[in-house]
Amino acid sequence: MCSRWLEREILVNYPQAKIVLLRPSMTFLMMQSSDVRSIASALPSFDKVTHIFLPINDARDSTRSDLGSHWSLLLVSKIDGVAFHYDSLGGANYYEAQKCTDRLSKVLGQPIRFYQMNDCPQQENSSDCGVYVCILMRHLLIKRLLNANESEKVSMSMANKGVDSRSGRKEMLNIIESLRKEGERRRSASPFPSSSTPPRID
Repeated sequence: MCSRWLEREILVNYPQAKIVLLRPSMTFLMMQSSDVRSIASALPSFDKVTHIFLPINDARDSTRSDLGSHWSLLLVSKIDGVAFHYDSLGGANYYEAQKCTDRLSKVLGQPIRFYQMNDCPQQENSSDCGVYVCILMRHLLIKRLLNANESEKVSMSMANKGVDSRSGRKEMLNIIESLRKEGERRRSASPFPSSSTPPRID
């Protein structure tokens, strides 16, 4: 949800940006495929991309992406050949993030160095990982990448960055509600008649 919202509300204002926010389903597909070349057509083109954001989940059953219990964030700088892993639960997804980096390296056809970001803000409970991923993704995208000068080196450290998960959760609920209302508005403006019963086939 947060990657789609960031694309529609933020990235659209930066047409020169060559940043991909990969969907969780695409990351899961890449993680579970033994031959990444076979899924290349399902992934977006990375030819001119500079940075890739990937939500990482610890689901290990290749048939059930919903079985995972923890989310973290992998940010890959293709132009620098570096992957930064932000995990709000003390590196719980370290193995998954390294595996994803290895798979993405094969997809891109270039080596990628992996860095575990030990200064990532840490959650205080067992349920805020998704909120942290969304907040960190937005911060890194807007503050570190989109608003940086081309000539300056950008620090990807999250040291001293506080995360207010309660406010983040409220903001996410507001975004969901606004998207729901937008969907209702679009449906009501549709030229096609709405019906509560499905169409019948003769």
